[in-house]
Amino acid sequence: MARLSVGVALSGSFCTFERVMKQIRELVEQGMEVTPILSFNASGMDTRFGKAEDWKARLREMTGKEPLTTLAEVEPIGPKGMLDVLVVAPCTGTTLARLANGLSDTPVSLAVKSHLRRSRPVVLAVSTNDALGASMRNIALLKNTKHIYFVPMSQDDPVNKPNSMVADFSKIGETITSALSGVQIQPLFL
Repeated sequence: MARLSVGVALSGSFCTFERVMKQIRELVEQGMEVTPILSFNASGMDTRFGKAEDWKARLREMTGKEPLTTLAEVEPIGPKGMLDVLVVAPCTGTTLARLANGLSDTPVSLAVKSHLRRSRPVVLAVSTNDALGASMRNIALLKNTKHIYFVPMSQDDPVNKPNSMVADFSKIGETITSALSGVQIQPLFL
């Protein structure tokens, strides 16, 4: 039986990268073939959470693959049937907005568009400070979009950031399994 081919696309919620890296390692350890994909910001921006080149080096080491970082590199994902499932983790409010409005102007959003053309599952692991604000309409729209599934999420700091929500990244593997069966894991909001 062929290994499950999983794309993991990181957008710019840099504070969650360490948790996402842990999940990528677990997917690889479970025998999945993981293809890393980086947004323009994730690929090129150094932050207080780490340097872009260090993140890329870690992804190379963990997956054995060069991260896809350009529109030209991700466009063939759908036409060539490169992935069984595509995970966007972290999925920022900006990325949610792009996906909800059909924009494909970044490597992450184009990877999703390309992958969806083959009616294959996309798993979104939200991390945004406005999930219960401006981004909620995009979450709701995408929740009702065929082949889109969400990793369960919860408020990460209800007192100081009452609109902020972050996915429970430890549930990425479980969400992948459910999505491949066409089922949204529940409960969605923890």
